[in-house]
Amino acid sequence: VQGYKWVRWRVWCCRLAAALSLGLLLIVFHWQPRLAVLARCRSCPLALADILLITVRQFVVLTEEMEHGSVDLLGELEDNDCRDTVQLHKEEKTLLRYYLFEGLRYIWLARKGSFCRASVLNENWTRKDLHSFQKGLSPLEQSLRKRMYGPNLIDVPVKPYVQMLFEEVLNPFYVFQAFSITLWLVDKYYFYAICIFIISIFSIGISLHEIRKQSITLRNMAQFVTNVTIRRNSGVEECVSSEELVPGDCVIIPPEGLLLPCDAALLAGECLVNESMLTGESVPVLKTPLPTGDGGYSSETERRHTLFCGTHLILAKGGGASAVAVLNLNKLFPISVLLAPAFMGTIYSIVVLFKSNVTWWELVIRSLDLVTIAVPPALPAAITTGTIHAQRRLKKQGIFCVSPPRINICGKISLFCFDKTGTLTEEGLDVWGVMEGGAAGFSELVPDPSLLAPGPMLSGLACCHTVTLLQGQPLGDPLELKMVESTGWTLQEPEGNGDALDSEFGGHRVLAVVKPLSQSTSTGQAVAIVRRFPFSSALQRMSVVTVAHGGHSALAFLKGSPEMVAGLCRAETVPQQFSSKLRSFSSEGLRVLALACKPVDERTDLGTIEREEVEKELQFLGFLMLKNLVKPESAGVINVLRLANLRSAMVTGDNILTAVNVAKTCGMVGVDEKVIFVNATPPTAQSMPTLEFSLEGDRATAGQTAIVPQRLYQNGFDYHLAINGKSFAALCNHFPECLPKVLLRATVFARMAPDQKTQLVKELQKLNYRVGMCGDGANDCGALRAADVGVSLSEAEASVASPFTSKTEDISCVPLLIREGRCSLVTSFSLFRYMSLYSLIQFCSVLVLYTVRTTLADLQFLFCDLFVVTLLAIVMGRGGPSGELHPHRPSASLLALPVLGSLLLHTGMVVLGQLAALFITTSQDWYVPLNSTVFGVANLPNMENTSVFSLSAFQYIIMAVVVTKGYPHKKPLFYNWIFLCLLIVLFALTTWLVLYPGPFAGHQLQLHNFLDMDFKMLLVAVAALNFLVCFLVEVLVDKGILNCLRSLRGRRQSKKQYKRLNVLLCESPLWPPLNETMSPTEHTVIHCS
Repeated sequence: VQGYKWVRWRVWCCRLAAALSLGLLLIVFHWQPRLAVLARCRSCPLALADILLITVRQFVVLTEEMEHGSVDLLGELEDNDCRDTVQLHKEEKTLLRYYLFEGLRYIWLARKGSFCRASVLNENWTRKDLHSFQKGLSPLEQSLRKRMYGPNLIDVPVKPYVQMLFEEVLNPFYVFQAFSITLWLVDKYYFYAICIFIISIFSIGISLHEIRKQSITLRNMAQFVTNVTIRRNSGVEECVSSEELVPGDCVIIPPEGLLLPCDAALLAGECLVNESMLTGESVPVLKTPLPTGDGGYSSETERRHTLFCGTHLILAKGGGASAVAVLNLNKLFPISVLLAPAFMGTIYSIVVLFKSNVTWWELVIRSLDLVTIAVPPALPAAITTGTIHAQRRLKKQGIFCVSPPRINICGKISLFCFDKTGTLTEEGLDVWGVMEGGAAGFSELVPDPSLLAPGPMLSGLACCHTVTLLQGQPLGDPLELKMVESTGWTLQEPEGNGDALDSEFGGHRVLAVVKPLSQSTSTGQAVAIVRRFPFSSALQRMSVVTVAHGGHSALAFLKGSPEMVAGLCRAETVPQQFSSKLRSFSSEGLRVLALACKPVDERTDLGTIEREEVEKELQFLGFLMLKNLVKPESAGVINVLRLANLRSAMVTGDNILTAVNVAKTCGMVGVDEKVIFVNATPPTAQSMPTLEFSLEGDRATAGQTAIVPQRLYQNGFDYHLAINGKSFAALCNHFPECLPKVLLRATVFARMAPDQKTQLVKELQKLNYRVGMCGDGANDCGALRAADVGVSLSEAEASVASPFTSKTEDISCVPLLIREGRCSLVTSFSLFRYMSLYSLIQFCSVLVLYTVRTTLADLQFLFCDLFVVTLLAIVMGRGGPSGELHPHRPSASLLALPVLGSLLLHTGMVVLGQLAALFITTSQDWYVPLNSTVFGVANLPNMENTSVFSLSAFQYIIMAVVVTKGYPHKKPLFYNWIFLCLLIVLFALTTWLVLYPGPFAGHQLQLHNFLDMDFKMLLVAVAALNFLVCFLVEVLVDKGILNCLRSLRGRRQSKKQYKRLNVLLCESPLWPPLNETMSPTEHTVIHCS
């Protein structure tokens, strides 16, 4: 951010220069805001700035007068930062200085010497601070905060039509159009200029209508205003508009819920929230109250206690209204390819026109006219039509896209990551069995948990969950629903204020009661849940606190990943066979959870007990095993990706052995391929960090260990690495040189926390992979957003969690998305080449005719531009994707040799065809030379013009067929029947104009009437030969004939780092070193420059 202050004399000089340049300077300033600021202002400290320059946009600093005495009040309410946001002037006015950027308010903090987001004033709030707001704010406090933070509203401005028209007309595209139309009018191309003018006006009108319509729609979506009930410090509850909310307000949530108009921390009660709009997760989430304490608060780390703006609160529970405290308020490359021929052609035309003794005025006009021909203004719009058609096809398939440019990126994907549970495997789980464990070891496997004897294990399975009731039906995580169902116990929630249940269980505030269907000593007794700590992906666990009747027998239960649970248990309670049993169950592909418990002192306030106090020194109870079946479609999709040379990887929070089993089942790891586990440990007080690679099962003998690594790389990918989250963190921190090599060969990433998934995607992108990510839950949101292509499997029609949302519940959408991306990418390249060749065909025609002192007629331009090229470009992109994924990805660079090479070769064929038509005409016995005393349209109609125009009209149609790609990424041309029919109609029309144009068409298009039918048939034959040659050239280019040019420069390394690294690893047969413990100073370094 840079500060600038107005300089009066500079401002007046710029106004004078703008008047003298007839407004041209203002247009330049509109395109280059930075230049406008530098020309009219001088640099100054931010504290004195009138104008702020952020990147390339300028913002005016606004001031707002505050009430008398507000400085003192701010000092009482907040830290000194708030006092810094105002500025005292000599006239004793209190001014707040701020600016708005992307809908956010930035206020001046003198102590920090910078403009900061308004939210910085409350970013250091602690849990204790938030709980103190339950008493509510006073009206004066609320008013002052509103002046400081502004209204709780996302204000999407809807510009008036006059302003929109001004900005649209100043778009470089329309400025170029205005220049071209003016030039054509001066050159007496009246009809063509008027038609283009009408089309431009029509285009501007449609554009303005669509922009205003979208702005209104966006404003209606963003400006969500509702009535909410807030509590004042006097204890009075007041109904206000959500626009009046400020940070610190205490909002009362009605039992029936509401659509939340702000971010808020839940302080009391529980809320069932639908967050599908944010996360793509269709299962409602249970939010619990924010724990008390002096610890800091962050909405990211306290997601289970935070209600996010725009989410739907389905139900509020907890003995009356729940209170929350508001926290945060709502918040020409392609054209340059054609400039070279345009420049050379303009020089040639100047030479030709100068030799023709034309006036200087006509020389300038003709030369500039060539520029308007060589650079098609509709090129950027034409290229996007393929993406538009692809987006429509995806929507019909149930895949919704909120970022259309990502569709083309789908065609470049080289690696796709998949979540496991709910993505590769079924969302629902079946309970496979329970095995109790303790100091004496494990008991026998119990297939049905309902057969367990009454005790802590049965009670833990029945109550350690966040399942809730909605209209009498249980709702929650599918795993927990299955777990509770398997116990045979039922769930009951308090009715009304819940006082009856509270008194029944010793006066504790009861959240829910679980009890067996028939209460007896053989089945167990009812248990009340009085405290919940929801599951956290980062912590890999959840816990509850329960009491029995009368408030006795208070127990804390914990459920989570076995490794995490065992670490929180007393060592003497964990069976010695823990690791072997876990490895055995996980290897069979079972989802394994561990449970633990401990007694809690009944004299403790169970409603406010801290999580840290609950989750320590526990007693290990045993394992719960669930069978998570792989979806039927997963193996087929993974096989399709493998055949297409697209790498796939699994990124999951589950156990590494379970993940490896699923990877083998779905085909990520082949039957004859080995798995090598990567185990990295961080340093401790007694040891250095270590890194070790070991074969699955440790079945390799010492002799085999020396043999296996030497053959691993000889057959390419015949082994896969598997790594867990802890090892991944240690690898990143202590073995960064090994990280790229591990990433290149790793297929299974297990026990990965959400932030590690995001980090993994970014590390893969550093290796130049185009990374796709497919997931179904909130744990994947960061990775979905970080990936080049993120696909969320959700019932929601669209989600801000990822660019793509698929209603299909399996990964079959991934190959479809890649096929559509490749189709769109190929279509965009085809349209680029066609629009470029269209300009070059017309450019060559005009140059050839300039050489013989004539040019194209007004309606000839109009016929080619509107009735041929425009119609073909509109329907060319309608062709759908191929039915299969090809092993080779399409080119993603406009500067690739096949693209530029084909343009050059086709341009040569175009020039030869037009020259052939001209020379054939001039060689006829009946040929009459042009009048050499006149130039341009004064020579029309004539033989040269008619022959060149006729052949060029065929060439527009020929190139549309030649550059339209089919196999292997698009369906053949005949599937696009509209395009095929249009080609036939235009070919017939052009043939008719050549063979028998008739008096009316010949007069309007200013065509010469050739009487020699053999000559006209010869022109058609030349066009057919031109088509055959161009088609053959295109086929040869597709077959790689231009690759011979690359051999002249020698073989070069790939620009992609992962490809270079793969070559180096294939030449390193001793990596990875098996069963060797490496330290950071011992590992082998393979460097990619």
